[in-house]
Amino acid sequence: MSAFSLSRPVIPSIQSSYSSSPLQVAQWEFQTSVVSWDIDTVAKFIGAGAATVSVAGSGAGTRTAFGSLIIGYARNPSLKQQLFYAILGFGVSEGMGFFCLIVAFLILFAM
Repeated sequence: MSAFSLSRPVIPSIQSSYSSSPLQVAQWEFQTSVVSWDIDTVAKFIGAGAATVSVAGSGAGTRTAFGSLIIGYARNPSLKQQLFYAILGFGVSEGMGFFCLIVAFLILFAM
């Protein structure tokens, strides 16, 4: 794949016969080259975005676990000790969210 890029314009000064100030004309130079660094950068951003989307899934899992804990405790308060495992589910879900976020940062900054 090749792409073209524009370099800074070269502005030569041309002395006009009817003016004391130089006339400036901008000329653009085209350069075609293989742009692999840009494609790699875009791939990094897409990968980091995909890893970050899973953090939203972690939030949904946390909401489900915590909501189940509240509903279970409201229905039967005597099962307080057995409902403790819902907090464990909350922690596992949050841990997966942090893991996905760390993977996103590794994709962006370590490669």
